[in-house]
Amino acid sequence: MTGVPASATGGSGRPAPGGKLGAAAVNQASLWNIANILTMLRLVLVPGFVALLLADGGYDPVWRAWAWAAFAVAMITDVFDGHLARTYNLVTDFGKIADPIADKAIMGAALICLSSLGDLPWWVTGVILGRELGITLLRFWVIRYGVIPASRGGKMKTLAQGTAVGMYVLALTGPLATFRFWVMAVAVALTVLTGLDYVKQAVVLRRQGMAAERAARDERDEREAAAEQ
Repeated sequence: MTGVPASATGGSGRPAPGGKLGAAAVNQASLWNIANILTMLRLVLVPGFVALLLADGGYDPVWRAWAWAAFAVAMITDVFDGHLARTYNLVTDFGKIADPIADKAIMGAALICLSSLGDLPWWVTGVILGRELGITLLRFWVIRYGVIPASRGGKMKTLAQGTAVGMYVLALTGPLATFRFWVMAVAVALTVLTGLDYVKQAVVLRRQGMAAERAARDERDEREAAAEQ
């Protein structure tokens, strides 16, 4: 074995020109796939979205409509980048890190701007962002024992949040303004309920992981004790 990746040999078993440089180029090219490009587009949209939402004091219906368009594009790319990454095996370490950052950045920016404009109570923003921060910390708490998969409730929560925030970004009046209040109420309820469910799953996963570690440790101690006799 030469230790040279097949991608760097051209399939012939002989090192291709450039050797490690060629392999590095292949790895670098894999970063620039459509899923990651959509994720980076979502990150770039964040400052543009904020500028549009706050333009002319933040109350101009036209600027708010443009801000809604930017927010809608961000939400749509959020759906497609994950689907493309899983379907076409485009998952990368960059995508694993950047995708959740992009999600939280656009949602957090929208919530904070809406609350600063007085359109959304600060406690709503606090509940949603507090839940996201708490779940992120929980992931680190149980990461050595496994990963908690996304639930159907979590997907519904994301859809409800995106719909509600999008309606608040638009300068709605009358019945639609009343309707968006109830959509946001549903989003907040799902945010709290799915957050509690995630806490429950995290505690169970950690307990199971710790029990498995203790069992493995006890079994190892028994084998060592038997070997000494």
